[in-house]
Amino acid sequence: MKLLLKIYVFLIFVVAIIAGLSRNISPSKTGNKYPLTSAIISIQPFDGMAQKDVLYIQKKLQKICPNTEIKATIPLPSSCLNFNKTRYRADSLLKFLNKKTPAGHLIIGLTNKDISTTKNGIVDWGVMGLGYCPGQSCIASTYRLSKTNTLNQLYKVAIHELGHTQGLPHCPEKTCFMRDAKGKNPTDEEIEFCFNCKAFLIKNGWVLQ
Repeated sequence: MKLLLKIYVFLIFVVAIIAGLSRNISPSKTGNKYPLTSAIISIQPFDGMAQKDVLYIQKKLQKICPNTEIKATIPLPSSCLNFNKTRYRADSLLKFLNKKTPAGHLIIGLTNKDISTTKNGIVDWGVMGLGYCPGQSCIASTYRLSKTNTLNQLYKVAIHELGHTQGLPHCPEKTCFMRDAKGKNPTDEEIEFCFNCKAFLIKNGWVLQ
């Protein structure tokens, strides 16, 4: 009887260790269910986005993922407006996009409207983009971008947010596309993915030089 009790206690101990290890695995190490080796990227334009701008982003994204399609333009859902109806909640838009996205697809919403989320203790923090990390959906906005270099900056925001969908966190390298904007627009200082971020994305199926 004592032997059985000892075995039982030992098994509980082993299960507890395994459970503890599984909780400590970070998203960036476990990867993503939708790597670009098998995924289709859907670009979801919202009302107000110029078709030529959407086509520009598609052409750029096709270089890293040939299976990039454009969906028909739709209105921004009024249910995603913030409390005083001045901005659209980026987190709510991610949930909205997620519901429209089948398994095996990644989706990026494009808008020219102001978007926000809750960050740094600020309930309505304006952002250029937001993405699940990891997940299926992300969004990018032109609202806070330079008026003279909008499309290049929008592409950088787009691949930054798509990088998050792969489980890639923010990067401390100032010239890396995965740099944290910290409430500003540093996209003109960003040159490429750093060595570590590039290696991670290539492993996930991205076509990068």
